[in-house]
Amino acid sequence: MTEEIIIAGFGGQGVLSMGQILCYGGVMEDKEVSWMPSYGPEMRGGTANCIAIISDEKISSPILTRFDIVIALNQPSLDKFERALKPGGLLIYEASTIINPPTRIDIEILPIEASTEAAKMKNLKIMNMIILGALLKKKPMIKIESAVKGLEKVLPERYHNLIPLNKTALEKGMELAEKVGVKV
Repeated sequence: MTEEIIIAGFGGQGVLSMGQILCYGGVMEDKEVSWMPSYGPEMRGGTANCIAIISDEKISSPILTRFDIVIALNQPSLDKFERALKPGGLLIYEASTIINPPTRIDIEILPIEASTEAAKMKNLKIMNMIILGALLKKKPMIKIESAVKGLEKVLPERYHNLIPLNKTALEKGMELAEKVGVKV
């Protein structure tokens, strides 16, 4: 199993954290991992993306131009990376804020209204964890427990009181992925 993923959105949406959480979770399950961030100098509010690779085998290169999974948290990211998804790949996008949905017909598409759900849970910062939960439901590359342990590594200790809320957000994302199903 090898999953090559790009996660993209605005700085401040937790794009880089999602990749780190996946990779830390993979390490805890003795998988090979690679995490490569990319962001503009303005960080928060600018564009950010990261490539995360989770594999049972050695990873030959962290540099990719085609992906098995694309996660787009905003319209510019969807516009930029939809074409980089391999045929048959999985595209998860934040459906609450993206106006022009994906147009490809050779991929699996999973729209998740993560911002709407995060608002219902009274914390917009957990939107990324809802998306991550949806990903892990569709592609269980790591266990949810490993993702929570990864979150403990990524989240500064002063915010560890938010770990239960983030775990609930992961579970909500899994539930949403099951409800929405895959649209092709």
